[in-house]
Amino acid sequence: MTDTIDNEHFFVRKNGLLYATPLMLVLILVELSDVIFAVDSIPAIFAVTTDPFIVLTSNLFAILGLRAMYFLLAGVAERFSMLKYGLAVILVFIGIKMLIVDFYHIPIAVSLGVVFGILVMTFIINAWVNYRHDKQRVG
Repeated sequence: MTDTIDNEHFFVRKNGLLYATPLMLVLILVELSDVIFAVDSIPAIFAVTTDPFIVLTSNLFAILGLRAMYFLLAGVAERFSMLKYGLAVILVFIGIKMLIVDFYHIPIAVSLGVVFGILVMTFIINAWVNYRHDKQRVG
């Protein structure tokens, strides 16, 4: 490994040998953190299914989209101040669903309806809060 960063290259060739740059080490560490965060979601997946194919593929797609979705969610959360509360309620619902799975199975359609309903209510409340805030600022 070289001790300097060469523009945006992950590898450089010096004296005919290929060396990794510190940027390659950073990339490996960032991707490793993505894998660690994806692995921590495995118990949540088992609340939905026990099919190993679905568990594996959902984690692979989570790893691929984790960073992009973070920046999307951060941008949306900036515009919708109530979104964090709606997401908290959704997480509580998922936690309760995981706790009662041995006693009662909530159908997928019901779960999707609850999540969709919470999101819709969150956006309605957010619009109402913004309307009241704008009304107070003007009046």
